[in-house]
Amino acid sequence: MSEAKVEQKPTETLSFRCYCERCRLMRGRIGQFINFKRIFMSENLKKLTGKNKNDYEQVAKMMIDTADVELFKELVENDDFLFDFVKQNVAQRLKNACNEQNYQNLLKFFDYYSPFYDEFIVTTLAKYADEDLTDEILEMFENGTIPQKTYCAKFFSYIQDPLALDLLRANCYTDNEALNANCAATLGAFNDDTSYNDAIEKLHSQDEFECLSAVKFLVIFGDKKVVPELITAMKNSTMAENIAGEIPYLEPVYDILTQNLPDGLLVLNNIINGLGEILGLSSVFDYELYDVFSYLIKNCNNSKTAVVLLNAEEKFNTLTENDEYLFDEDKNTKTEIHDIKKLLSNMSKKHLKPLILEELNPESPFVYTALDFTDDVFAIRELLKCNNQTIILKTAEILKKLNNLDESTKTVALLKVSDENIKSIIRAL
Repeated sequence: MSEAKVEQKPTETLSFRCYCERCRLMRGRIGQFINFKRIFMSENLKKLTGKNKNDYEQVAKMMIDTADVELFKELVENDDFLFDFVKQNVAQRLKNACNEQNYQNLLKFFDYYSPFYDEFIVTTLAKYADEDLTDEILEMFENGTIPQKTYCAKFFSYIQDPLALDLLRANCYTDNEALNANCAATLGAFNDDTSYNDAIEKLHSQDEFECLSAVKFLVIFGDKKVVPELITAMKNSTMAENIAGEIPYLEPVYDILTQNLPDGLLVLNNIINGLGEILGLSSVFDYELYDVFSYLIKNCNNSKTAVVLLNAEEKFNTLTENDEYLFDEDKNTKTEIHDIKKLLSNMSKKHLKPLILEELNPESPFVYTALDFTDDVFAIRELLKCNNQTIILKTAEILKKLNNLDESTKTVALLKVSDENIKSIIRAL
């Protein structure tokens, strides 16, 4: 086999963030159930996750020395019921129990994947890796189960054996988000042009799901130069909220705003639209929305910012007025949502309302949002003359809401509508 290259990481700090949608939604949500769940934990798992140093060191050593797969399986099954800091402590305890005599036992844990323990497992294996171990993991990557392949993919971000490249490329668009993510991250570590260019091609696919998969790949691949292309894909997609929700994991919203305000506002507006429906509410921390809104409120002197802030205020009012949105969230998330609502409620809407009229034109990507926050009937009616049938429909709906849609207005609206479905909707208004 080719000579394996060992990549030296700058620190021994373990990383625990998983980017799959499930982990985003679950992050911090159900830690409050830990006491209930611990009633059903085995004694060894209670000790491993507990505070008694003698207990957890003894169990950690036993678990690694004997390759106690059942205990590791139980640990992984409790991922959703343990605080993140507990899982971090456990990972460090298990890492400390590994040595040159027992490290190969970690391979037996590959049957049960967890994003909270993959880092300690693969860094330990990489520390002691030789040609035989690398060959064994290559074989497992080719013929193993999905959990096994997921660990293998991460291993090769540390042991950059070019023989793994084809397997990484073949497994970065599967039905398993964790496997896809680890393959993408490792291909990014390789700076692999082949997979990068393939993702760029998929980004322009007419298949919306293929496009979204490419977005997720490119975000985790980690090259920030692709951000403008991701934003372009978002602008052209019917899944704009999904794509917008991915972009800040590559480039923070604040940074996009300061580099290109219109694009940053469009990303932010789609995130606002997706919150609570498509995007988990705990992501407000990841997107740093409180700080972003604070910045925009202080610097609001244009129509696009005004539209986005008004949209944000309405969204956070909705989130806090309906128990269905916050019922399952943890205390920190609920507090943050209410703090953001308070921040937005205190801004001057009298200053914002006049600004949004500029966005009432068919060329503006904010036109649909702007229509929701204006009551200037004359400005709204002007949009009935445009050539965009979807905008005409939205305009007719807003006029109906404002009690200004009479039969003559419907006739004007229908003049440029050829789509029979849209015609039927307008006639029924």
